[in-house]
Amino acid sequence: MSDKKTLIFIPTYNERENVGPMCERIVSLGLDADILFMDDSSPDGTGQVLDELAARLPRVRVIHRAGKLGIGSAHMEGIELAYASGYDRLLTLDCDFTHNPLLIPQFLEQSAEFDVVVGSRFLAKNSLSEWPLLRRVLTNTGHLLMSNLLGVSQDATGAYRIYDLKKIPVEVFRLVRARGYAFFFESLFVIHRNGFSIGQIPMNLGARAAGASKMTVREVRRSTATLMTLFLQEKTDPERFRLARNLELNPELIDPQNWDEYWKKKAGRTTAAYDLIATLYRNKVIKPRLEAVISKEFDRGAKLLHAGCGSGQVDAGLHDHAEITAIDISPSALQLYKHHNPQAGEVRHASIFDLPFPSNSFDGAYNLGVVEHFEADELTRAFTEMHRVLKPGGKLVVFWPHARATSVAFLKASHWLLNDVLNRGVRFHPPEVSLVHSQREASDILATGGFSLDSYDFGPKDGFIQAVVVATRA
Repeated sequence: MSDKKTLIFIPTYNERENVGPMCERIVSLGLDADILFMDDSSPDGTGQVLDELAARLPRVRVIHRAGKLGIGSAHMEGIELAYASGYDRLLTLDCDFTHNPLLIPQFLEQSAEFDVVVGSRFLAKNSLSEWPLLRRVLTNTGHLLMSNLLGVSQDATGAYRIYDLKKIPVEVFRLVRARGYAFFFESLFVIHRNGFSIGQIPMNLGARAAGASKMTVREVRRSTATLMTLFLQEKTDPERFRLARNLELNPELIDPQNWDEYWKKKAGRTTAAYDLIATLYRNKVIKPRLEAVISKEFDRGAKLLHAGCGSGQVDAGLHDHAEITAIDISPSALQLYKHHNPQAGEVRHASIFDLPFPSNSFDGAYNLGVVEHFEADELTRAFTEMHRVLKPGGKLVVFWPHARATSVAFLKASHWLLNDVLNRGVRFHPPEVSLVHSQREASDILATGGFSLDSYDFGPKDGFIQAVVVATRA
């Protein structure tokens, strides 16, 4: 192959009538790209036609495989070859003209903004109008399952894509196990889970130009089984889909409140009623409220510090808006954070009393469920340290549980029932010794660390649970 930076990859099986017109159509676009066909020993003579094209066109190459080894297997082999050959971008499409080659320039243009760009059959109206009813039902059902079970809202079952190979390491694709049609949705699921950006281009899919569809009932069953397996594995072994990210621990850190033991128990506890209620509240109330505050107080692209990040479930929607560095004293919490936030800029093992960053490093900082666990003098130390690492005029956002919060009353009642009545010896979290009582109290404590209060909001937005406090570095 040449030393050009873009490779167009097209796997084939029984596409004798399509490969010539497809190749000519792509060549006529005048792109600075090589074209690679990979044929699985098509019995209709596709391989011979491809050899003739390669002999005539200098930027066309053909690889012949020993038999019909699977569409996902072909794509994986093409991906490995593209990395090994030093290409920057890899564009893949089918050869039957359901993928319009005239869209290739749009894919190339969009690839400057996203790590992966996929052709979507769900953005334009009537995009599948020429397809048989059964194929439309299967395609829409697959998209619905991907979105609801695996959280991938983009069109994940199609092969019309472009990958930025300089941003996505080859190890991402090596996490994909499927070698049939399921390769497409499993690969996009793995890409999504590792935090890479995914763009979409609307497209209409016409009927095949010639030949017959390769999708069989057996492939449909196999793909469905793979999807359900991915769903179960994501729940039981989420690290199976993620690139290894080593966490460097600071052996000198002391954890006097034993937060690591707390987070170890949290990681293993999945059926307790308290955890279920807390998860629902976190995702339905705290998360949208945090996203609203962050988007209001900080410009897009701001560098933010999440000081005492815990599991970070509420951070998942913030990474498109800000560059987030997360710290916590608990290694177990940080592992959970990395699981929920693969897009995080940096995850560090550190104490809020001794932040391992130069002065004036961040545009802002925030924390949730942290300050109420420390005495007044400790809060002064923590706020002073955050003051140091913020830029002049930087803002601090604190979600500070209130002394008269409904959650405080609920937890007191729960502790009384479980411990005083049932003698269970249960404690949901370390003691809350600094619940906030008023706006004046919050302002006075923040002032000891060098912050001036901007706003204080405690009310029905979250069910009278936390005061949302915003302060500026004085």
